[in-house]
Amino acid sequence: MAASRAPAGAPVILVAGEGRSDVVGELLRRYGRDYDVQEHPDAPSARAAAAELAAAGRAIAIAMAGLDAADGQEGFLAELRHAFPDARRALLLDWGAWGDEDVTATVHGLMARGQIETYLVVPRHAPDEAFHRGVTELLRDWARATGADRPGYTLVGDLSLARTHALRARLDRTGARVRTLAPSDPEARELLAHAGLADTPADAEADASRGSAPPPIVATELGQVLVDPDDAALARAAGLRTDLPDRPVDVVIVGAGPSGLASAVYAASEGLDTLVLEAASLGGQAGASSLIRNYLGFSRGVPGADLALNAYRQAWLFGARFALARRATGLEADADGGFRLAVDGGEQVRARAVIIASGVDYRRLAVPALDRFVGASVFYGASSVEARGQAGHDVLVVGGGNSAGQAALHLARFARSVALVVRGDGLAASMSRYLLDELDAAGVGVIGDSRVVDVAAGANGGLAEVVLEHGDGTRDSRPAQGLFITIGARPRTDWLGGAVLRDQWGSILTGAEIAEQDASAWPLERDPESLETSLPGCFAVGDVRRGSLKRVAAAVGEGSAVMSAVHRHLGPHVGG
Repeated sequence: MAASRAPAGAPVILVAGEGRSDVVGELLRRYGRDYDVQEHPDAPSARAAAAELAAAGRAIAIAMAGLDAADGQEGFLAELRHAFPDARRALLLDWGAWGDEDVTATVHGLMARGQIETYLVVPRHAPDEAFHRGVTELLRDWARATGADRPGYTLVGDLSLARTHALRARLDRTGARVRTLAPSDPEARELLAHAGLADTPADAEADASRGSAPPPIVATELGQVLVDPDDAALARAAGLRTDLPDRPVDVVIVGAGPSGLASAVYAASEGLDTLVLEAASLGGQAGASSLIRNYLGFSRGVPGADLALNAYRQAWLFGARFALARRATGLEADADGGFRLAVDGGEQVRARAVIIASGVDYRRLAVPALDRFVGASVFYGASSVEARGQAGHDVLVVGGGNSAGQAALHLARFARSVALVVRGDGLAASMSRYLLDELDAAGVGVIGDSRVVDVAAGANGGLAEVVLEHGDGTRDSRPAQGLFITIGARPRTDWLGGAVLRDQWGSILTGAEIAEQDASAWPLERDPESLETSLPGCFAVGDVRRGSLKRVAAAVGEGSAVMSAVHRHLGPHVGG
Protein backbone atom coordinates (compact mmCIF):
# COMPACT_ATOMS: atom_id res chain seq x y z
CA MET A 1 0.00 0.00 0.00
CA ALA A 2 1.28 3.47 -0.86
CA ALA A 3 2.29 5.73 2.00
CA SER A 4 0.73 9.14 2.50
CA ARG A 5 2.74 11.87 0.76
CA ALA A 6 0.98 14.75 2.50
CA PRO A 7 3.09 17.51 4.07
CA ALA A 8 3.70 17.48 7.81
CA GLY A 9 0.71 18.72 9.76
CA ALA A 10 -1.75 18.09 6.92
CA PRO A 11 -5.38 17.51 7.87
CA VAL A 12 -6.18 13.88 8.62
CA ILE A 13 -8.54 11.38 7.05
CA LEU A 14 -8.88 8.78 9.77
CA VAL A 15 -10.10 5.26 9.00
CA ALA A 16 -11.01 2.89 11.84
CA GLY A 17 -12.00 -0.75 11.68
CA GLU A 18 -10.64 -4.16 10.91
CA GLY A 19 -9.73 -5.03 7.33
CA ARG A 20 -10.13 -1.59 5.78
CA SER A 21 -6.96 -1.61 3.67
CA ASP A 22 -9.06 -1.38 0.48
CA VAL A 23 -10.58 1.88 1.71
CA VAL A 24 -7.22 3.25 2.81
CA GLY A 25 -5.59 2.35 -0.50
CA GLU A 26 -8.29 4.12 -2.48
CA LEU A 27 -7.99 7.18 -0.26
CA LEU A 28 -4.22 7.30 -0.56
CA ARG A 29 -4.28 7.13 -4.34
CA ARG A 30 -6.70 10.05 -4.63
CA TYR A 31 -5.96 12.22 -1.58
CA GLY A 32 -2.55 11.15 -0.28
CA ARG A 33 -0.72 14.29 -1.46
CA ASP A 34 -3.00 16.64 0.46
CA TYR A 35 -4.30 14.64 3.45
CA ASP A 36 -2.65 12.45 6.05
CA VAL A 37 -4.57 9.18 5.58
CA GLN A 38 -4.35 7.10 8.76
CA GLU A 39 -5.53 3.53 9.32
CA HIS A 40 -6.40 2.17 12.77
CA PRO A 41 -7.65 -1.37 13.39
CA ASP A 42 -10.19 -0.64 16.12
CA ALA A 43 -11.93 2.04 18.14
CA PRO A 44 -9.38 2.19 21.03
CA SER A 45 -6.45 2.82 18.69
CA ALA A 46 -8.47 5.40 16.74
CA ARG A 47 -9.45 7.10 19.99
CA ALA A 48 -5.83 7.28 21.10
CA ALA A 49 -4.74 8.65 17.73
CA ALA A 50 -7.46 11.32 17.87
CA ALA A 51 -6.31 12.37 21.35
CA GLU A 52 -2.73 12.75 20.08
CA LEU A 53 -3.92 14.78 17.11
CA ALA A 54 -5.95 17.07 19.37
CA ALA A 55 -2.99 17.58 21.68
CA ALA A 56 -0.81 18.48 18.69
CA GLY A 57 -3.36 20.97 17.36
CA ARG A 58 -3.95 18.90 14.23
CA ALA A 59 -7.23 18.79 12.30
CA ILE A 60 -9.33 15.77 11.36
CA ALA A 61 -11.22 16.38 8.13
CA ILE A 62 -13.08 13.05 7.95
CA ALA A 63 -13.36 10.15 10.36
CA MET A 64 -14.63 6.91 8.81
CA ALA A 65 -15.39 3.78 10.80
CA GLY A 66 -16.64 0.32 10.07
CA LEU A 67 -19.47 -1.16 12.09
CA ASP A 68 -17.00 -2.91 14.38
CA ALA A 69 -15.37 0.40 15.36
CA ALA A 70 -18.39 2.70 15.31
CA ASP A 71 -21.02 0.75 17.21
CA GLY A 72 -21.58 1.38 20.87
CA GLN A 73 -23.54 3.84 22.92
CA GLU A 74 -20.52 6.13 23.31
CA GLY A 75 -18.17 5.19 20.49
CA PHE A 76 -15.12 7.19 19.53
CA LEU A 77 -17.08 8.98 16.80
CA ALA A 78 -19.25 10.57 19.46
CA GLU A 79 -16.13 11.82 21.23
CA LEU A 80 -14.83 13.31 17.97
CA ARG A 81 -17.95 15.45 17.74
CA HIS A 82 -16.71 17.42 20.74
CA ALA A 83 -12.94 17.32 20.21
CA PHE A 84 -13.15 18.06 16.46
CA PRO A 85 -16.52 19.80 15.93
CA ASP A 86 -15.87 20.42 12.23
CA ALA A 87 -14.78 16.86 11.38
CA ARG A 88 -17.18 14.96 9.15
CA ARG A 89 -18.13 11.55 10.55
CA ALA A 90 -19.14 8.65 8.27
CA LEU A 91 -19.95 4.97 8.69
CA LEU A 92 -18.37 2.52 6.23
CA LEU A 93 -20.81 -0.05 4.90
CA ASP A 94 -20.17 -2.97 2.60
CA TRP A 95 -22.37 -3.11 -0.48
CA GLY A 96 -25.81 -4.54 0.36
CA ALA A 97 -25.32 -4.40 4.14
CA TRP A 98 -28.41 -2.22 4.45
CA GLY A 99 -30.53 -5.30 3.69
CA ASP A 100 -29.70 -6.67 7.13
CA GLU A 101 -32.24 -5.52 9.73
CA ASP A 102 -29.65 -5.48 12.53
CA VAL A 103 -27.34 -3.30 10.43
CA THR A 104 -30.21 -0.97 9.58
CA ALA A 105 -31.11 -0.63 13.26
CA THR A 106 -27.48 0.14 14.11
CA VAL A 107 -27.18 2.80 11.42
CA HIS A 108 -30.40 4.48 12.54
CA GLY A 109 -29.23 4.41 16.14
CA LEU A 110 -25.87 5.97 15.27
CA MET A 111 -27.63 8.71 13.34
CA ALA A 112 -30.14 9.40 16.11
CA ARG A 113 -27.33 9.70 18.67
CA GLY A 114 -25.44 12.11 16.44
CA GLN A 115 -22.40 9.83 16.17
CA ILE A 116 -22.41 9.78 12.36
CA GLU A 117 -23.63 12.20 9.71
CA THR A 118 -23.82 9.81 6.78
CA TYR A 119 -22.51 6.52 5.43
CA LEU A 120 -20.13 5.64 2.62
CA VAL A 121 -20.26 2.42 0.65
CA VAL A 122 -16.88 0.67 0.69
CA PRO A 123 -15.24 0.89 -2.77
CA ARG A 124 -15.82 -2.19 -4.91
CA HIS A 125 -13.27 -1.39 -7.60
CA ALA A 126 -10.57 1.16 -8.35
CA PRO A 127 -11.27 3.92 -8.99
CA ASP A 128 -14.73 3.89 -7.44
CA GLU A 129 -16.13 7.31 -8.38
CA ALA A 130 -19.33 6.82 -6.38
CA PHE A 131 -17.18 6.40 -3.25
CA HIS A 132 -15.06 9.42 -4.16
CA ARG A 133 -18.08 11.61 -4.75
CA GLY A 134 -19.14 10.98 -1.17
CA VAL A 135 -15.63 11.65 0.12
CA THR A 136 -15.16 14.89 -1.81
CA GLU A 137 -18.54 16.17 -0.65
CA LEU A 138 -17.49 15.54 2.95
CA LEU A 139 -14.15 17.26 2.34
CA ARG A 140 -15.90 20.24 0.80
CA ASP A 141 -18.21 20.50 3.82
CA TRP A 142 -15.22 20.37 6.15
CA ALA A 143 -13.28 22.97 4.15
CA ARG A 144 -16.27 25.30 4.08
CA ALA A 145 -16.86 24.92 7.82
CA THR A 146 -13.25 25.55 8.80
CA GLY A 147 -12.17 28.01 6.14
CA ALA A 148 -9.45 25.60 5.05
CA ASP A 149 -9.99 26.54 1.43
CA ARG A 150 -8.65 29.89 0.22
CA PRO A 151 -10.57 32.80 1.74
CA GLY A 152 -12.40 35.01 -0.69
CA TYR A 153 -12.60 37.88 1.77
CA THR A 154 -10.68 39.18 4.74
CA LEU A 155 -12.80 41.08 7.25
CA VAL A 156 -11.05 43.38 9.68
CA GLY A 157 -13.22 44.44 12.57
CA ASP A 158 -13.89 44.35 16.28
CA LEU A 159 -16.04 41.27 16.95
CA SER A 160 -17.61 42.95 19.97
CA LEU A 161 -19.38 45.30 17.54
CA ALA A 162 -22.69 44.41 15.89
CA ARG A 163 -21.61 45.87 12.54
CA THR A 164 -18.70 43.44 12.27
CA HIS A 165 -21.02 40.51 12.94
CA ALA A 166 -23.49 41.78 10.33
CA LEU A 167 -20.78 42.05 7.69
CA ARG A 168 -19.47 38.59 8.54
CA ALA A 169 -22.95 37.10 8.13
CA ARG A 170 -23.50 38.86 4.79
CA LEU A 171 -20.16 37.67 3.43
CA ASP A 172 -20.64 34.11 4.61
CA ARG A 173 -23.97 33.90 2.80
CA THR A 174 -22.22 34.62 -0.53
CA GLY A 175 -20.69 31.14 -0.41
CA ALA A 176 -17.11 32.45 -0.31
CA ARG A 177 -14.76 31.86 2.59
CA VAL A 178 -14.31 34.66 5.09
CA ARG A 179 -11.31 35.22 7.33
CA THR A 180 -11.80 37.59 10.26
CA LEU A 181 -8.94 39.56 11.77
CA ALA A 182 -8.94 41.80 14.83
CA PRO A 183 -7.76 45.37 14.14
CA SER A 184 -4.69 44.70 16.31
CA ASP A 185 -3.49 41.83 14.08
CA PRO A 186 -0.31 42.78 12.15
CA GLU A 187 -1.87 41.85 8.80
CA ALA A 188 -5.00 43.81 9.71
CA ARG A 189 -2.89 46.89 10.52
CA GLU A 190 -1.37 46.70 7.04
CA LEU A 191 -4.84 46.59 5.48
CA LEU A 192 -6.10 49.46 7.63
CA ALA A 193 -3.13 51.59 6.59
CA HIS A 194 -3.76 50.67 2.95
CA ALA A 195 -7.38 51.79 3.35
CA GLY A 196 -6.23 55.15 4.71
CA LEU A 197 -7.65 54.51 8.17
CA ALA A 198 -4.19 54.90 9.70
CA ASP A 199 -1.09 56.57 8.31
CA THR A 200 1.07 53.55 9.06
CA PRO A 201 0.65 50.11 10.64
CA ALA A 202 2.18 51.63 13.77
CA ASP A 203 -0.57 54.29 13.86
CA ALA A 204 -3.21 51.56 13.53
CA GLU A 205 -1.61 49.68 16.42
CA ALA A 206 -1.64 52.85 18.53
CA ASP A 207 -5.35 53.39 17.78
CA ALA A 208 -6.09 49.82 18.86
CA SER A 209 -4.16 50.27 22.12
CA ARG A 210 -6.23 53.38 22.91
CA GLY A 211 -9.45 51.44 22.34
CA SER A 212 -10.32 53.51 19.26
CA ALA A 213 -11.92 50.98 16.93
CA PRO A 214 -11.71 51.84 13.22
CA PRO A 215 -14.68 51.05 10.97
CA PRO A 216 -14.66 47.48 9.66
CA ILE A 217 -13.06 46.90 6.29
CA VAL A 218 -13.39 44.10 3.76
CA ALA A 219 -10.49 43.08 1.52
CA THR A 220 -11.22 40.91 -1.51
CA GLU A 221 -8.84 38.41 -3.07
CA LEU A 222 -8.68 40.72 -6.12
CA GLY A 223 -7.08 43.44 -4.03
CA GLN A 224 -10.12 45.66 -3.39
CA VAL A 225 -10.35 47.23 0.07
CA LEU A 226 -13.86 48.35 1.04
CA VAL A 227 -14.45 50.54 4.10
CA ASP A 228 -17.65 49.60 5.99
CA PRO A 229 -19.35 48.59 2.72
CA ASP A 230 -23.12 48.46 2.36
CA ASP A 231 -24.91 45.44 0.89
CA ALA A 232 -24.81 46.83 -2.65
CA ALA A 233 -21.04 47.34 -2.50
CA LEU A 234 -20.56 43.80 -1.22
CA ALA A 235 -22.75 42.42 -3.99
CA ARG A 236 -20.81 44.29 -6.67
CA ALA A 237 -17.50 43.14 -5.19
CA ALA A 238 -18.73 39.56 -5.56
CA GLY A 239 -19.55 40.16 -9.22
CA LEU A 240 -23.31 40.31 -8.63
CA ARG A 241 -25.63 42.81 -10.30
CA THR A 242 -27.55 45.49 -8.45
CA ASP A 243 -28.83 47.50 -11.44
CA LEU A 244 -32.37 47.38 -12.82
CA PRO A 245 -33.39 46.71 -16.43
CA ASP A 246 -34.46 49.69 -18.54
CA ARG A 247 -37.29 47.73 -20.18
CA PRO A 248 -40.48 46.08 -18.89
CA VAL A 249 -40.11 42.41 -17.97
CA ASP A 250 -42.60 39.55 -17.99
CA VAL A 251 -42.40 38.84 -14.27
CA VAL A 252 -40.78 40.43 -11.23
CA ILE A 253 -40.15 38.20 -8.23
CA VAL A 254 -39.71 40.07 -4.95
CA GLY A 255 -37.53 37.97 -2.67
CA ALA A 256 -34.89 35.30 -3.23
CA GLY A 257 -35.76 32.82 -0.52
CA PRO A 258 -36.67 29.22 -1.41
CA SER A 259 -40.06 30.13 -2.92
CA GLY A 260 -38.72 33.10 -4.89
CA LEU A 261 -35.75 31.13 -6.20
CA ALA A 262 -38.04 28.28 -7.26
CA SER A 263 -40.25 30.75 -9.12
CA ALA A 264 -37.16 32.20 -10.80
CA VAL A 265 -35.96 28.78 -11.97
CA TYR A 266 -39.34 27.83 -13.43
CA ALA A 267 -40.12 31.24 -14.92
CA ALA A 268 -36.76 31.57 -16.65
CA SER A 269 -36.69 27.93 -17.79
CA GLU A 270 -40.09 28.46 -19.42
CA GLY A 271 -38.86 31.44 -21.39
CA LEU A 272 -40.20 34.34 -19.32
CA ASP A 273 -38.15 37.52 -19.03
CA THR A 274 -37.55 37.30 -15.30
CA LEU A 275 -36.19 39.75 -12.73
CA VAL A 276 -35.58 38.89 -9.06
CA LEU A 277 -35.29 41.66 -6.46
CA GLU A 278 -33.61 40.74 -3.17
CA ALA A 279 -33.03 43.29 -0.41
CA ALA A 280 -30.75 41.21 1.79
CA SER A 281 -29.23 37.76 1.26
CA LEU A 282 -29.98 34.85 -1.03
CA GLY A 283 -31.98 32.10 0.64
CA GLY A 284 -34.00 34.09 3.16
CA GLN A 285 -34.22 32.51 6.60
CA ALA A 286 -33.48 29.09 5.13
CA GLY A 287 -30.20 30.44 3.76
CA ALA A 288 -28.95 31.03 7.30
CA SER A 289 -29.67 27.45 8.42
CA SER A 290 -26.56 25.43 9.25
CA LEU A 291 -28.19 22.26 7.92
CA ILE A 292 -31.61 21.38 6.48
CA ARG A 293 -31.68 17.69 7.29
CA ASN A 294 -35.05 16.67 5.88
CA TYR A 295 -34.96 18.25 2.41
CA LEU A 296 -35.75 15.73 -0.31
CA GLY A 297 -32.77 14.30 -2.18
CA PHE A 298 -30.01 15.21 0.30
CA SER A 299 -29.29 12.18 2.46
CA ARG A 300 -26.81 14.09 4.64
CA GLY A 301 -28.89 17.26 4.65
CA VAL A 302 -27.89 20.47 2.90
CA PRO A 303 -26.63 23.77 4.35
CA GLY A 304 -29.16 26.51 3.64
CA ALA A 305 -26.56 28.73 1.98
CA ASP A 306 -25.54 25.92 -0.39
CA LEU A 307 -29.15 25.26 -1.38
CA ALA A 308 -29.72 28.96 -2.07
CA LEU A 309 -26.52 29.43 -4.08
CA ASN A 310 -27.21 26.35 -6.21
CA ALA A 311 -30.75 27.61 -6.92
CA TYR A 312 -29.39 31.06 -7.79
CA ARG A 313 -26.90 29.57 -10.26
CA GLN A 314 -29.59 27.37 -11.76
CA ALA A 315 -31.95 30.31 -12.30
CA TRP A 316 -29.12 32.47 -13.68
CA LEU A 317 -28.15 29.78 -16.19
CA PHE A 318 -31.75 29.69 -17.41
CA GLY A 319 -31.57 33.45 -17.98
CA ALA A 320 -33.10 34.99 -14.84
CA ARG A 321 -31.72 38.40 -13.92
CA PHE A 322 -31.04 39.32 -10.30
CA ALA A 323 -30.85 42.76 -8.72
CA LEU A 324 -29.37 42.15 -5.28
CA ALA A 325 -29.32 44.59 -2.37
CA ARG A 326 -32.36 46.26 -3.92
CA ARG A 327 -35.48 46.72 -1.82
CA ALA A 328 -39.00 47.01 -3.23
CA THR A 329 -40.75 49.99 -1.63
CA GLY A 330 -44.11 50.10 -3.38
CA LEU A 331 -46.44 48.41 -5.88
CA GLU A 332 -49.04 49.90 -8.22
CA ALA A 333 -51.17 48.53 -11.03
CA ASP A 334 -50.89 50.23 -14.43
CA ALA A 335 -53.88 51.05 -16.58
CA ASP A 336 -52.67 48.56 -19.20
CA GLY A 337 -52.86 45.66 -16.76
CA GLY A 338 -49.18 45.67 -15.86
CA PHE A 339 -47.42 46.75 -12.70
CA ARG A 340 -44.92 49.33 -11.52
CA LEU A 341 -42.69 48.49 -8.58
CA ALA A 342 -40.91 51.28 -6.76
CA VAL A 343 -37.37 50.34 -5.71
CA ASP A 344 -35.11 52.06 -3.20
CA GLY A 345 -33.02 54.80 -4.72
CA GLY A 346 -36.04 56.34 -6.48
CA GLU A 347 -36.08 53.85 -9.36
CA GLN A 348 -38.92 51.83 -10.86
CA VAL A 349 -39.30 48.57 -12.72
CA ARG A 350 -42.32 47.58 -14.85
CA ALA A 351 -43.66 44.06 -15.21
CA ARG A 352 -46.63 42.18 -16.60
CA ALA A 353 -46.88 39.95 -13.52
CA VAL A 354 -45.55 40.06 -9.96
CA ILE A 355 -44.72 37.28 -7.51
CA ILE A 356 -44.30 38.39 -3.90
CA ALA A 357 -41.94 36.07 -2.04
CA SER A 358 -40.47 38.52 0.44
CA GLY A 359 -40.62 36.13 3.41
CA VAL A 360 -40.68 36.95 7.09
CA ASP A 361 -38.54 38.40 9.85
CA TYR A 362 -38.34 37.23 13.43
CA ARG A 363 -40.32 39.37 15.83
CA ARG A 364 -38.37 41.38 18.36
CA LEU A 365 -38.82 40.49 22.00
CA ALA A 366 -40.35 43.27 24.05
CA VAL A 367 -37.34 43.36 26.36
CA PRO A 368 -35.63 46.77 26.08
CA ALA A 369 -32.51 45.57 27.88
CA LEU A 370 -31.72 43.31 24.90
CA ASP A 371 -31.16 46.19 22.50
CA ARG A 372 -27.59 47.02 23.48
CA PHE A 373 -26.50 43.41 22.83
CA VAL A 374 -28.26 42.82 19.50
CA GLY A 375 -25.82 41.84 16.79
CA ALA A 376 -22.95 41.13 19.18
CA SER A 377 -24.27 38.52 21.63
CA VAL A 378 -28.03 38.56 20.96
CA PHE A 379 -29.12 37.42 17.51
CA TYR A 380 -32.52 37.31 15.84
CA GLY A 381 -32.41 34.21 13.68
CA ALA A 382 -30.25 31.15 13.58
CA SER A 383 -27.25 32.15 11.49
CA SER A 384 -24.63 29.40 11.39
CA VAL A 385 -21.94 32.09 11.15
CA GLU A 386 -22.06 32.90 14.86
CA ALA A 387 -21.66 29.35 16.19
CA ARG A 388 -17.85 29.29 16.21
CA GLY A 389 -17.79 32.49 18.25
CA GLN A 390 -19.70 30.74 21.04
CA ALA A 391 -16.81 28.42 21.95
CA GLY A 392 -16.70 28.07 25.72
CA HIS A 393 -19.96 30.00 26.15
CA ASP A 394 -23.30 29.12 27.69
CA VAL A 395 -25.98 29.69 25.05
CA LEU A 396 -29.76 29.92 25.11
CA VAL A 397 -31.94 29.49 22.01
CA VAL A 398 -35.48 30.87 22.23
CA GLY A 399 -37.94 28.90 20.12
CA GLY A 400 -39.33 25.43 19.65
CA GLY A 401 -39.48 24.99 15.87
CA ASN A 402 -37.16 23.13 13.54
CA SER A 403 -35.05 26.23 12.89
CA ALA A 404 -34.41 26.58 16.62
CA GLY A 405 -33.55 22.90 16.87
CA GLN A 406 -31.06 23.06 14.00
CA ALA A 407 -29.47 26.17 15.50
CA ALA A 408 -29.13 24.47 18.89
CA LEU A 409 -27.55 21.39 17.33
CA HIS A 410 -24.99 23.44 15.45
CA LEU A 411 -24.21 25.59 18.48
CA ALA A 412 -23.71 22.45 20.58
CA ARG A 413 -20.63 21.62 18.49
CA PHE A 414 -18.84 24.64 19.96
CA ALA A 415 -20.61 26.04 23.03
CA ARG A 416 -20.03 24.83 26.58
CA SER A 417 -23.78 24.37 27.05
CA VAL A 418 -26.91 24.94 24.99
CA ALA A 419 -30.54 25.01 26.10
CA LEU A 420 -33.80 25.76 24.31
CA VAL A 421 -36.27 28.13 25.98
CA VAL A 422 -39.89 27.43 24.99
CA ARG A 423 -43.29 28.74 26.08
CA GLY A 424 -44.89 25.28 26.07
CA ASP A 425 -44.15 22.28 28.25
CA GLY A 426 -41.85 20.67 25.67
CA LEU A 427 -40.94 20.24 22.02
CA ALA A 428 -42.87 17.19 20.85
CA ALA A 429 -45.71 19.18 19.26
CA SER A 430 -43.51 21.64 17.36
CA MET A 431 -40.35 19.85 16.24
CA SER A 432 -39.49 16.93 13.96
CA ARG A 433 -38.77 13.60 15.65
CA TYR A 434 -35.27 13.25 14.22
CA LEU A 435 -34.33 16.62 15.72
CA LEU A 436 -35.67 15.66 19.13
CA ASP A 437 -33.49 12.54 19.14
CA GLU A 438 -30.38 14.40 17.99
CA LEU A 439 -30.88 17.21 20.51
CA ASP A 440 -31.17 14.68 23.31
CA ALA A 441 -27.99 12.91 22.15
CA ALA A 442 -26.11 16.23 21.93
CA GLY A 443 -27.04 17.12 25.50
CA VAL A 444 -29.13 20.17 24.57
CA GLY A 445 -31.38 21.13 27.47
CA VAL A 446 -35.01 22.25 27.32
CA ILE A 447 -36.41 24.94 29.62
CA GLY A 448 -40.17 24.70 29.27
CA ASP A 449 -43.02 27.02 30.23
CA SER A 450 -40.64 29.99 30.25
CA ARG A 451 -39.93 33.30 28.55
CA VAL A 452 -37.12 35.87 28.51
CA VAL A 453 -37.93 38.99 30.52
CA ASP A 454 -34.56 40.62 31.18
CA VAL A 455 -30.79 40.31 30.69
CA ALA A 456 -27.72 41.47 32.56
CA ALA A 457 -24.19 42.39 31.54
CA GLY A 458 -20.99 41.08 33.05
CA ALA A 459 -17.90 42.94 34.19
CA ASN A 460 -16.63 43.16 30.61
CA GLY A 461 -19.85 44.75 29.41
CA GLY A 462 -20.93 41.69 27.45
CA LEU A 463 -24.03 39.57 27.97
CA ALA A 464 -23.68 37.46 31.12
CA GLU A 465 -27.15 36.42 32.31
CA VAL A 466 -30.66 35.98 31.00
CA VAL A 467 -33.62 36.33 33.34
CA LEU A 468 -36.46 33.85 32.68
CA GLU A 469 -40.02 34.04 33.94
CA HIS A 470 -41.79 30.72 34.36
CA GLY A 471 -45.45 29.83 34.09
CA ASP A 472 -46.00 30.08 37.84
CA GLY A 473 -44.70 33.66 37.88
CA THR A 474 -41.32 32.88 39.45
CA ARG A 475 -38.12 34.21 37.93
CA ASP A 476 -34.52 33.03 37.87
CA SER A 477 -31.30 33.94 36.10
CA ARG A 478 -29.39 31.64 33.77
CA PRO A 479 -25.77 32.20 32.73
CA ALA A 480 -25.61 33.01 29.00
CA GLN A 481 -23.05 34.74 26.83
CA GLY A 482 -25.08 34.11 23.69
CA LEU A 483 -28.84 34.37 23.04
CA PHE A 484 -30.46 33.31 19.75
CA ILE A 485 -34.12 34.21 19.17
CA THR A 486 -36.10 32.26 16.56
CA ILE A 487 -39.77 32.94 17.30
CA GLY A 488 -42.63 34.99 15.94
CA ALA A 489 -42.54 35.32 12.17
CA ARG A 490 -43.47 38.82 10.95
CA PRO A 491 -44.23 39.02 7.19
CA ARG A 492 -42.13 41.51 5.21
CA THR A 493 -45.15 43.24 3.67
CA ASP A 494 -45.15 46.77 5.09
CA TRP A 495 -43.81 48.03 1.75
CA LEU A 496 -47.08 47.00 0.05
CA GLY A 497 -49.32 49.43 1.89
CA GLY A 498 -52.87 48.86 0.67
CA ALA A 499 -51.89 47.39 -2.71
CA VAL A 500 -53.08 43.89 -1.74
CA LEU A 501 -55.35 42.54 0.95
CA ARG A 502 -53.52 41.47 4.12
CA ASP A 503 -54.65 40.17 7.48
CA GLN A 504 -54.09 41.91 10.80
CA TRP A 505 -50.60 40.38 11.15
CA GLY A 506 -49.50 41.45 7.68
CA SER A 507 -49.78 38.07 5.92
CA ILE A 508 -51.06 38.27 2.35
CA LEU A 509 -54.42 36.69 1.59
CA THR A 510 -54.71 34.62 -1.57
CA GLY A 511 -57.35 32.60 -3.40
CA ALA A 512 -60.60 31.85 -1.60
CA GLU A 513 -59.39 33.57 1.59
CA ILE A 514 -59.83 36.95 -0.12
CA ALA A 515 -63.62 36.63 -0.28
CA GLU A 516 -63.74 35.26 3.24
CA GLN A 517 -62.25 38.49 4.59
CA ASP A 518 -63.56 41.05 2.08
CA ALA A 519 -65.64 39.94 -0.90
CA SER A 520 -65.43 43.41 -2.46
CA ALA A 521 -61.61 43.27 -2.63
CA TRP A 522 -61.57 41.04 -5.75
CA PRO A 523 -62.47 43.10 -8.87
CA LEU A 524 -62.96 40.43 -11.57
CA GLU A 525 -65.76 38.03 -12.45
CA ARG A 526 -63.46 34.99 -12.44
CA ASP A 527 -62.30 33.61 -9.11
CA PRO A 528 -58.76 34.37 -8.03
CA GLU A 529 -56.15 31.66 -8.52
CA SER A 530 -55.18 29.81 -5.35
CA LEU A 531 -51.92 31.77 -5.02
CA GLU A 532 -53.23 35.04 -6.48
CA THR A 533 -53.62 38.14 -4.31
CA SER A 534 -56.51 40.61 -4.39
CA LEU A 535 -54.63 42.40 -7.19
CA PRO A 536 -55.12 40.31 -10.38
CA GLY A 537 -51.81 39.22 -11.87
CA CYS A 538 -49.99 39.64 -8.57
CA PHE A 539 -49.22 36.41 -6.70
CA ALA A 540 -47.83 35.52 -3.28
CA VAL A 541 -45.84 32.42 -2.33
CA GLY A 542 -43.96 31.08 0.68
CA ASP A 543 -43.99 32.33 4.26
CA VAL A 544 -45.38 35.75 3.31
CA ARG A 545 -48.74 34.14 2.44
CA ARG A 546 -51.38 33.38 5.07
CA GLY A 547 -51.91 29.66 5.46
CA SER A 548 -48.54 28.65 4.04
CA LEU A 549 -46.78 25.65 5.55
CA LYS A 550 -43.55 26.88 7.13
CA ARG A 551 -41.23 24.34 5.51
CA VAL A 552 -38.57 24.80 2.84
CA ALA A 553 -40.03 22.07 0.64
CA ALA A 554 -43.48 23.65 0.82
CA ALA A 555 -42.06 27.05 -0.14
CA VAL A 556 -40.27 25.53 -3.14
CA GLY A 557 -43.49 23.77 -4.12
CA GLU A 558 -45.49 27.01 -4.05
CA GLY A 559 -42.80 28.86 -5.95
CA SER A 560 -42.90 26.33 -8.77
CA ALA A 561 -46.66 25.72 -8.74
CA VAL A 562 -47.52 29.40 -9.13
CA MET A 563 -46.02 29.51 -12.61
CA SER A 564 -49.03 27.83 -14.23
CA ALA A 565 -51.24 30.66 -12.92
CA VAL A 566 -48.70 33.25 -14.09
CA HIS A 567 -48.84 31.78 -17.59
CA ARG A 568 -52.64 31.91 -17.60
CA HIS A 569 -52.46 35.56 -16.63
CA LEU A 570 -49.87 36.43 -19.28
CA GLY A 571 -51.58 34.49 -22.06
CA PRO A 572 -50.54 31.60 -24.30
CA HIS A 573 -47.96 33.43 -26.44
CA VAL A 574 -45.56 34.53 -23.72
CA GLY A 575 -42.57 32.39 -22.80
CA GLY A 576 -42.65 28.71 -23.59
